[in-house]
Amino acid sequence: MFTGIVESLGEVISLSDGRLEVRAEPHFAPEGFDEGESVAVNGCCLTVLPGEGLRFDLSPETLARTSLGDLEPSARVNLERAMVAGGRLGGHVVQGHVDTTGTFEGSTPEGNSVVMRFRTPSGYGRYLIDKGSVAIEGVSLTVVRPEVEAFEVWVIPHTLEKTNLGSLKSGDRVNLEFDVLAKYVERLLEARLGA
Repeated sequence: MFTGIVESLGEVISLSDGRLEVRAEPHFAPEGFDEGESVAVNGCCLTVLPGEGLRFDLSPETLARTSLGDLEPSARVNLERAMVAGGRLGGHVVQGHVDTTGTFEGSTPEGNSVVMRFRTPSGYGRYLIDKGSVAIEGVSLTVVRPEVEAFEVWVIPHTLEKTNLGSLKSGDRVNLEFDVLAKYVERLLEARLGA
């Protein structure tokens, strides 16, 4: 489980045959990583492989459901280690189980912030509510102005600086994880109502 508070930016070294290798900033886990440890990469929970550095295997499901297959060498990625029991939950509960990819449509400056607009595939807008939570590329953000297949978020300068959201270009695919509570409520109601 994660919080959606990005701890560090990493740089893609390589992505080949389902194997992703990332270079992390020196302050991110200076003690190294344990084999089997969970790390969210752009919001996708991945398992650290044995050996030096950060290497992960990506399953066909991961490549199909996320934007990780789009990564090129030197691309910046958001990194977060799994939450520690008893630690702070600064964002919201993020499982690292990406639901789908959306599309970045552009941004508009508003005061010291930026309003970013994203489009979702058909059927996912039902998980979005005004002032609800969404994880975009693993970043916990608050939804504003949700629509049937689109929504906006306000992003402050700190978030733009400390994550890869500031480098998005119109048309880029992004990983989206919707609030797990909304998905559980929907599932329970379907079972109860026989839908």
